[in-house]
Amino acid sequence: MTRLSTAWRALCACAAIAVAGAAAGGAEPMAKLVPGYGQIVFVTKQMGVPVEGAFKKFDAQIAFDPQRPEGGTVAMQIDMGSATLGVPQSDVELPKAPWFDTTRFPKASFQSSKIKTLGGGRFEIAGSLTIKGTTQELVVPVTITQSAGQSVATGSFTIQRLAFKIGEGEWTDTSMVGDDVQVRFKLVLTGLRPL
Repeated sequence: MTRLSTAWRALCACAAIAVAGAAAGGAEPMAKLVPGYGQIVFVTKQMGVPVEGAFKKFDAQIAFDPQRPEGGTVAMQIDMGSATLGVPQSDVELPKAPWFDTTRFPKASFQSSKIKTLGGGRFEIAGSLTIKGTTQELVVPVTITQSAGQSVATGSFTIQRLAFKIGEGEWTDTSMVGDDVQVRFKLVLTGLRPL
C-alpha cells in the first residue's frame, strides 16, 4: 500500500510538471473573427465574362504569433449553402449536386500545415483545402495589417473548379464556365499579437 501510494504521488507529480511545462510553453492565443466585417469572394468566367460571387457564412480558428508563426495554425470552415452570385436563378442551382452538392457536403474547409513569414506582414500558409469531399494542397499568400487593436488579413489564390468536381455533367465544358476560380478573402480579427 505504501509503495502504491508513493508511486501514485510520483505519477501525480510528473503529471503536474508536464502540465506546468505545457502552460509555460503556452499555446498561442486564439484570434477571433469580427462578425460582419470579413468577406470571401470567388470570381469565375461564364462565356468569357467575369462573374463574382460570395460566401456569406464562414468561421475560422487562427492561433499564431506573427513574429514566430512556425508553430501556429489556421483552420477555416465555409458554409457552402451560403454561396450567392446575386442572381436568384443561379443561387437556386448552386446547392445542387452538379455544383456544391450541399446536402452531402455542407462545408468546405482549410487546415494549415505550415506557416512561413516573408517579412513586412506577409506570410505564406500551406495547407489542405477540402471542397465537395476532395482535398488539394495549396499555398495561400496572406498580408496582415494592424490598426486600433484589430488585424486585417487579406489574400487571394486560384483553384481549378473541376479538380473539386464543381460543375459536373454538362458543366464540365470550360467554354461555358471557366475552370479557373479566383478566391479573394478579407478577415478582420481581434486578439492577434503585434506584427
